[in-house]
Amino acid sequence: MRAIGLWGATLLVIGSVLGSGIFLTTGIMFQELPSVTLVLVAWTAGGLLAMAGGLTYAEMGSMFPRSGGLYVFLSEAYGPVLGFLFGWACLLVILTGSVAAVAVGFAEYFSYFVPSLGTDRVLLAMEMPWGPWSLSAGQLVAAASVIIITAINYAGIRQGNLVNTVLTVVKIGGLVAIPLLAIAFGQAAPSYTPVVPESIVRPMASFGVIMIAVMWTYEGWYYVAFAAGEVAQPARNVPRALILGTLILTAIYVAVNLAYVYSLSIEEMSGVTRIAEKVVTVLVGPVGAGLVAGSVVISTFGCNIAGIIASSRVCFAMAADGRFFPAAAKVHPEHRTPHVALLITSAWSVLLTLSGGYEALFTYVTFASVLFGTLGGIAIFVLRARRPEVPRPYRALGYPIIPALYVLGSFALVWNTLMERPTASIAGLGLVALGLPFYFYWSRR
Repeated sequence: MRAIGLWGATLLVIGSVLGSGIFLTTGIMFQELPSVTLVLVAWTAGGLLAMAGGLTYAEMGSMFPRSGGLYVFLSEAYGPVLGFLFGWACLLVILTGSVAAVAVGFAEYFSYFVPSLGTDRVLLAMEMPWGPWSLSAGQLVAAASVIIITAINYAGIRQGNLVNTVLTVVKIGGLVAIPLLAIAFGQAAPSYTPVVPESIVRPMASFGVIMIAVMWTYEGWYYVAFAAGEVAQPARNVPRALILGTLILTAIYVAVNLAYVYSLSIEEMSGVTRIAEKVVTVLVGPVGAGLVAGSVVISTFGCNIAGIIASSRVCFAMAADGRFFPAAAKVHPEHRTPHVALLITSAWSVLLTLSGGYEALFTYVTFASVLFGTLGGIAIFVLRARRPEVPRPYRALGYPIIPALYVLGSFALVWNTLMERPTASIAGLGLVALGLPFYFYWSRR
């Protein structure tokens, strides 16, 4: 059922990105690189990179308007093995682990209103063969949020999209309120010089580190391509949604960060995890903490609606191609949703949430995730050369320059991640390679 229109698809792009990152990352970035200019440049560069990626992926989305997104693009450009390995990594942790992490973030801020349900309240602890394991009330809340979202999406894509639309509008309103409060009550006078502080020995490496944080906060802008099979007029609406969504996101992120620097000094922001909470509290008093906590609860819940849609559609597309359990390719006769794929991916996300193991896995697959994104950008050049006969209702604006800029920017992140986290990067590739035996098993079947 193609129930998502242009407005719904655009809000899916925005809703899949707006989670807890914008509320948390800027203080850590200033600790790594105490330069207002370079931090604002990083947020702008991240938006431009996402927009370049949106323009690039939009062409491939118009070529292959079916569910699966990057899994489909990689399979068509490089063959089924690489597409499967991306899908395997997504199901193992890239998408499912992201859902688990966002769900725990939801629980963290939900406990502001119900302290007895926080992640610091341990209900069970025991020694396991791989080390100590504990279960907190917050983990149960996180798991419950995933189950509720799964039920919403199980009932139909129209219902899931409606909830996502409402929550995304509320999220945008909450974030836009921060710059407005800064204009009304801001007191800080940001210092834009020196651009590169003398205390920073390796400025390029530090800039690369904060760009990793920025790109993870932008992570998810391409999720709408995973649900292309349920977007009305996908060849027209998927490209437009990608472009509009990334433009709006960039404007919001830059405006919010300008509000931060006009509300607090660099010293006051440096190392602060809950930066939005501190800023709004400074602007409007103690009530600000509650306002931000409520915004993050809504943001994270809405973000996971898009995340669960994306992970289940990858699972569905792989099963439809005969590269996963055949049952995952089933569509519910009444609700018209990939209900088995939804249940499989959500159950794994719940397990990661309860195990607490997603954090270690997430660290390992960061490199693989960025690498797959880079290969996805290169895919447009491969498909132009190998598949010129496939209709392209939308052709990438600025080709080949804009796609090349996206690939170069993504490759710079790949290289920086490899240099800064070599052990985790190589281990991540090992986890991805573990999918090969499963690929050969399902291919033979």
